[in-house]
Amino acid sequence: MSRHSRSRKLLFSLAALGSLAILCPPSLHGQSQYHIIDRWKIGGEGSWDYLLADGPAHRLYVTHNARVEVLDIQTGKVIGAVTGMKSTHGVALDADGKIGYISDGAGNAVVVFDRSNLQTLATIPVGTNPDGIAFEPSTHTVWAFNGRSKNVSVVDATSRQIVATISLPGKPEFPAVDGRGAVYVNIEDKNEIVKMDARTKKVLENWPLAGCESPSGLAFDIPGHRLFSVCDGGKMAVTDSLSGKVLATPTIGDSPDAAGFDARYNVAFSSNGGDATLSVVDTSSGKYPTTQTLKTAKGARTMTLDPGTGRLYLVTAEFGPTPAATVAVPHPRPAVIPGSFTVLVIGR
Repeated sequence: MSRHSRSRKLLFSLAALGSLAILCPPSLHGQSQYHIIDRWKIGGEGSWDYLLADGPAHRLYVTHNARVEVLDIQTGKVIGAVTGMKSTHGVALDADGKIGYISDGAGNAVVVFDRSNLQTLATIPVGTNPDGIAFEPSTHTVWAFNGRSKNVSVVDATSRQIVATISLPGKPEFPAVDGRGAVYVNIEDKNEIVKMDARTKKVLENWPLAGCESPSGLAFDIPGHRLFSVCDGGKMAVTDSLSGKVLATPTIGDSPDAAGFDARYNVAFSSNGGDATLSVVDTSSGKYPTTQTLKTAKGARTMTLDPGTGRLYLVTAEFGPTPAATVAVPHPRPAVIPGSFTVLVIGR
């Protein structure tokens, strides 16, 4: 073969590879590995729970003991905080960009705040120990899932009054909505997903999660009709949101607490407090392989995804020694070292 023939063949091959790269979806070529990009030290004291990214407003809401910290999602700078609560767990935002809602677990209340100035507008008594919380846009309602009373308080966002209390078969964990009236929640102590109708405010289905123990975090691929529940025992349950059928149970890390789904790259995530990892699961086919296990940090069990940038945000802190177990507290947690509260920023 002549040198010119070899050159033409090489150019043709490179062109073909370039075309293939354009045609292949992101999940199939050049699968970038996730890594820790930054660490934002917030400080303060106490424990934490869920956090929520508001990409369009460039804000990150982080529940932190009796307050919700509000950060600039691009720089990590603290903008302010919503204060005056007892024990915050979750944050939900309305569809108009104006109002936010916080579940105050120890206060047995939903706190309504103005997103422009972070001032409290109302405190609404709900069930016992509200934990997960969601805004349902088609009915303009707020759903507070009460862990101890095992029910959900449905609040009309306009009147700020409870319009329904729905009994659940067990302890609810994280919820998800499809924006068209379907509301889903993991039932931790029954290994189930419950599907509800936001218009009738009734339970429609109870779906067992085969192969899933103690489901906690829940993420939703709305166009693909798939729910991702993270479970103890190192499993993620992938469920068809229309039929309730469990499609797969890919392997994840130990003691997960939060889930995420990025539609751009066809990947699901699990943040795992037990082994301090982030599991990345390829959802582009029916096989659901775990493609990466990223080491994060001790205590980094909750997270949120900014769909606009694909970045994930996890929170943790430094810890002191674990106290000795007692009959009253058989599984004690180590004390959080004051001033060490930190956000981990993860991206491709």
